[in-house]
Amino acid sequence: MDPYLLLALALYFCAMLAIGLFAFKTNDASVSGFLLGGRKVGPAVTALSAGASDMSGWMLMGLPGAMYLSGLSSSWIAIGLLIGAWCNYTFVAPRLRTYTEVTNSLTIPDFLERRFEDNSRILRIVSAMVIITFFAIYTTSGVVGGGKLFESAFELPYELGLYITAGIVVIYTLFGGYLAVSMTDFVQGCIMFVALIMVPVVAIFELGGSTETSQLIQTANSEAFNLINGVSLLAILSSMAWGLGYFGQPHIIVRFMAISSVKDLKVARKIGMSWMLVTLIGALAVGLTGLAYVHKTQLPLSDPETIFIVLSNTLFHPFISGFLLAAILAAIMSTVSSQLLVTSSSLATDLYHEFINKDAPQKQVLLVSRISIFLVAALAIFIAHDRDSSILSLVSNAWAGFGAAFGPLVLFSLFWKKTTRAGAITGMLTGAITVLFWIYAPVGPEGATMSAYLYEIVPGFIVATLSIWLVSLCSQDSSESMQQDFMSMQKNL
Repeated sequence: MDPYLLLALALYFCAMLAIGLFAFKTNDASVSGFLLGGRKVGPAVTALSAGASDMSGWMLMGLPGAMYLSGLSSSWIAIGLLIGAWCNYTFVAPRLRTYTEVTNSLTIPDFLERRFEDNSRILRIVSAMVIITFFAIYTTSGVVGGGKLFESAFELPYELGLYITAGIVVIYTLFGGYLAVSMTDFVQGCIMFVALIMVPVVAIFELGGSTETSQLIQTANSEAFNLINGVSLLAILSSMAWGLGYFGQPHIIVRFMAISSVKDLKVARKIGMSWMLVTLIGALAVGLTGLAYVHKTQLPLSDPETIFIVLSNTLFHPFISGFLLAAILAAIMSTVSSQLLVTSSSLATDLYHEFINKDAPQKQVLLVSRISIFLVAALAIFIAHDRDSSILSLVSNAWAGFGAAFGPLVLFSLFWKKTTRAGAITGMLTGAITVLFWIYAPVGPEGATMSAYLYEIVPGFIVATLSIWLVSLCSQDSSESMQQDFMSMQKNL
């Protein structure tokens, strides 16, 4: 490995660990402090933390790779994500922040149980199990991205990359909790922002300007600028449906629960949406300029998902390249840390504290949370040893699972007072089961799965929505007192 590259990487790791140590020393030693930072996080940190934890390694590897292969027809995902994120900030965030504070809810299962006064505890158990199941897949995608990065950019073994990526994240998450995760996410979001501007801009200059670059792109792929090339209406619907997933992503909506006040959400939305627009355009530009550069120079490229890595190593001095490649680590680590924290909160707070040891002191719950972080990371490393895993595929599966299981339920719980406990449980189960069936059941022609034709979040979201609505109409199990509290909360927004 080039010593300059190693130095840049070491500085990045030291910075992340230093932030984790700072958070550990300044955070209050309580479950609320560990899981939500005491609900004192500002709008800028909230916005960039939500964005960085949302995008993960797929923004710098998966999305540019798709653009490299297909051109602008891959941008429908980005369009759907922009619309979904704006709706999430505008409609879900204010209500969720207010209602989770009113009910003193620290996790999504906690919120759902208190929202529907579920004394049976079924809602908490089911939602916690959904989080653990799909985050096992989601966290794996980040670890896979780390392994590929170390193998492609640093010429280190793929397996070693898995352990380094997961190890650094575990250290600062385990000790610093939510405050460490959100602060490192803020720094990592800034790194991603700069990197996704620098790489395509420098590539365009190297290729002779925008006109020359555009001609090279069209020569390499005559349909690169065709927004609907090779995509059907069903494919466009599948891509834009990614935006539906925002309403049900626990690691994103938990940011709304932790922000300092509802008023700060408007500022957070402006910052978050501006960051997201620039970085998504940058990611798409990396794929297209990479196509032009490879076509002109005949640079070898075995995996399109590594085009950002190849351009960074080729166009910049190794020291600068090291910081640019740290952007991929930033994207990966910000998402993995958020997922580890949410999963550990479900294991420690929603399962251990509620069902195994209700009298456990806060220190013991915190200890279980930290042990859970380590165990979930170990499971992700084990699954990630399958080096053929596609980052975008793993992310899409987990995104759909959360979007279908929690998305409709979160919307109904915040906006429809007639939603019942039975409807909530049914909707969450049917949404998750539909997604799993769509992904794995070989019911299509020649044993193909249905996800080959339509993104699984679409049927999952529809089935869950219909289930919640129909079952809620047929059941009346929500208490009147809770409904009155809910109506009062709505009037205050």
